[in-house]
Amino acid sequence: MVYFWAKESLKLIKRAKSSFVLSLISTSISVILISASLLTIRASDQLQKNLKQSVNINVFLKDSLSANSILQIKSSIQKNNFIRTVDFISKEEAAKNFIKQTGEDFRKLLDYNPLPPSFTITLKGNFVNKDSLSKISESLSKISGVDEVVFQQEFIYKVLNYLSKIKKYVFAITFILLFISIYIVYSTVKLIINAKYEEMETMKLVGAKLSTIKVPIILNCIFTGFLSGVIVLIFFKLIQSYFHNYLPINEILGRYNAVYAAVVISIGPILGLLVSIVTLRKITLRI
Repeated sequence: MVYFWAKESLKLIKRAKSSFVLSLISTSISVILISASLLTIRASDQLQKNLKQSVNINVFLKDSLSANSILQIKSSIQKNNFIRTVDFISKEEAAKNFIKQTGEDFRKLLDYNPLPPSFTITLKGNFVNKDSLSKISESLSKISGVDEVVFQQEFIYKVLNYLSKIKKYVFAITFILLFISIYIVYSTVKLIINAKYEEMETMKLVGAKLSTIKVPIILNCIFTGFLSGVIVLIFFKLIQSYFHNYLPINEILGRYNAVYAAVVISIGPILGLLVSIVTLRKITLRI
């Protein structure tokens, strides 16, 4: 029976090549739209992660601290689960950075270095939010030997708000594209089924089972979807190869490159299966 269904599915392609090409094109467009949406979501997540990891908190220390006390403070900071990196900046390094950034050498006017030693801290991404930052700042301030905790509060909060809005827009666009994709495939499959209406009515008259009518069409849609997925994946890989300097797709996907490829190939068959089942639901053995 499975062999018969597969054979009939392939016959549908031979008998209606134009319908198959139309279905292949529409499904490929749908797969491209959905794949682009998924890539956009991944790019949004990667952008959010990179921006959050670039947030720095400066922990300024008291001038009178010994080298041993500074090591103890560093150890206390590193014990916290929200810490990603901790870099120590000595008074000498702070002076060099100040001169480099401002172009002014205060040593010509002062016979001492007024800049304190400090730690520059970066946080794990899931802790970079308004509530966590306030608690983290308060927690670091309580460490013995810490003089002041400073971070660009207004700027960081603006960035977080901006990221939140971007994510909302990305998901809204993804939903719209998904709806358009499903509608494109649904409309195409419906047109093809309408074109085969007389053929299906004839099959009913000769006593064909419902599965004999429906399953070959469903298999045909799944096969078309799979072929669309392969075509889109090849197209995607060509773009990835030729435009890698302009489109950092490898950096966006990272270790999920293979997973994304599998998802692209799977979208077409799943779309074809679901849409064909929905489209064929009204077909019965009634004449």
